[in-house]
Amino acid sequence: VRARGLVAGAGVSRGRVCHHFGAKLGVFRSVFGGRGTSITAEVAAVIGDIPAQWTATIAGLGHFLDICSRSEVIRIALTDAPAVLGWQTWREIESAHGLGLITSNMKRLADAGLLRAGPVDMLAQLMLSAVIEAALLIAHAEDPVATRADAQEGLLLLASGMIVPDPAPS
Repeated sequence: VRARGLVAGAGVSRGRVCHHFGAKLGVFRSVFGGRGTSITAEVAAVIGDIPAQWTATIAGLGHFLDICSRSEVIRIALTDAPAVLGWQTWREIESAHGLGLITSNMKRLADAGLLRAGPVDMLAQLMLSAVIEAALLIAHAEDPVATRADAQEGLLLLASGMIVPDPAPS
């Protein structure tokens, strides 16, 4: 019934949809990928509007967590996608969207002398994992508001460990 409603709403035949996407899984994968693209663009816009790199990082993390509180993101990206696509495929698609943004932000921090010396690509992958876990915790929490606040605090504590400390006052 849902598939019929989808093709009818799109004004195309079921055959055309199957030809283009292969099957329902292909349609879902496309929807999920499109959601990832729009989320990444939205967070990138927030980060890009802030000149101070560490401040941009904090704002980007907070905005991403806000996005993860949206009902359609909870349903599509954090509930259905892992179940429908499987854990490995879901993480690969998540990485294709979020990892590049996190990596480029961390490289900007490093270029500004704000990031401790370390393997930036690995740190970015680990940060992506922490951010996705925070999103899952928020999505499935009994108290999403409190969990979101705790998740942001925890992510900022993790991220701040990668930041070069201010020099001691002389």
